[in-house]
Amino acid sequence: MSYNKDFTKNRKPSSKVYSGTVRTPNSGPTVPTMQVVFLHPDLGIGGAERLVVDAALALKSKGHRVSFITAHHDRSHCFDETKDGTFSVNVAGDWLPRKIMGGFYALCAYIRMIYIAFYLIFASSFKPDVVFCDQISVCIPVLRLFSRAKVVFYCHFPDKLLTKRETFLKSLYRKPIDWLEERTTGLAHFVLVNSHFTARMFRNAFPSLKELETHVVHPTLNSTVFDKAMNNPRRLNNAILPSSAKHVFLSINRYERKKNLRLAIDALDALRDRVSDEDWKKVHLLMAGGYDERVQENVQHHKELVRLIDSLKLEDKVKLLRSVQTDQKMALLSSCTAVLYTPSNEHFGIVPVETMYMKKPVIGVNSGGPKETILDGVTGFLCEGSAENFADAMLRFIKSPDLSKEMGAAGHQRVKDNFAFEKFATTLNGIIQSVAT
Repeated sequence: MSYNKDFTKNRKPSSKVYSGTVRTPNSGPTVPTMQVVFLHPDLGIGGAERLVVDAALALKSKGHRVSFITAHHDRSHCFDETKDGTFSVNVAGDWLPRKIMGGFYALCAYIRMIYIAFYLIFASSFKPDVVFCDQISVCIPVLRLFSRAKVVFYCHFPDKLLTKRETFLKSLYRKPIDWLEERTTGLAHFVLVNSHFTARMFRNAFPSLKELETHVVHPTLNSTVFDKAMNNPRRLNNAILPSSAKHVFLSINRYERKKNLRLAIDALDALRDRVSDEDWKKVHLLMAGGYDERVQENVQHHKELVRLIDSLKLEDKVKLLRSVQTDQKMALLSSCTAVLYTPSNEHFGIVPVETMYMKKPVIGVNSGGPKETILDGVTGFLCEGSAENFADAMLRFIKSPDLSKEMGAAGHQRVKDNFAFEKFATTLNGIIQSVAT
């Protein structure tokens, strides 16, 4: 596959899985070790953050020098690799506001991202060969104008599709932001997307970029961490999971309304009418979600879910956990019967991949990225996003106790075959070598 140095020309529309040639010691000269700097707005806990951390680990495993620059990094609310010395993490611009008069979040995020781009070029000691940025593309013109580094942009999902426009003023406010997103995304030397679903939405959202070649690079997981957890499983204490719980369903997602977490609670309520009293005593739901006190929606939605649980009289059946650390997440996955993955039209969703690698099945909504990861009836079930359909799938695991183990084994093999870390690392290495030469 060839790449035109003039990135504004001769681009063919594409949404294929990246399959560019990767130079290895046995296939020709290699590109020297490069310095790669990741620009990310907030190194907290979430799918986007997990992706960039794994991408950084992948490139480091290939011998590259990798660092992060971010506008915010809370060591009590982040992934271990960003605080244990694995990477250099540099914080710039945290003094800039995240909101103005209770709003303008997107504008503030854009300003913060532009700031850290200027910081990289004019205030840091880094001289990157490649800059890897994601989520917010407005920093790309700064990088192109004042740096010789090549820019790789990873699109998790077009931001213009993630926000509502309830009022005329909101629509007016979003117009220049949406225009900037489209124009600046097109300035990257290389654009990656996380799924074929996102690739389709990308083309629909950005009409002027229909000739831009995009490449699907599915996220991965750091299998070393998961292997350790499987070899030395950690038990959950009774305060989290009662000893009477034998049919344990788990939800892992941020406390955001778009994640549709109430579907898991409603499904549990619907399941109550489908099982015997004896089986019902053994059913439990654990919900672990990313939670940041600075994010008003996290706080509000957590309270909404608590009220819902109380209204359905499920207090003794549901446990809400906030921002669990890696070791506790592994213990949750090891202890569950199946994971309930509730978002509709999720862009990719790393949770199903993590779940399957841990030899657990997934019940997910039959839309978006999960259709590319979950094999219906083999590694879990893809359902319509209703409480009744989810409850029916949950019932199958209660009626057939061996089903979880069978599907879990199939899921583990699927991840090894399709989403392995080494494959991901080789792909990213090939990309930055191709873009840097």
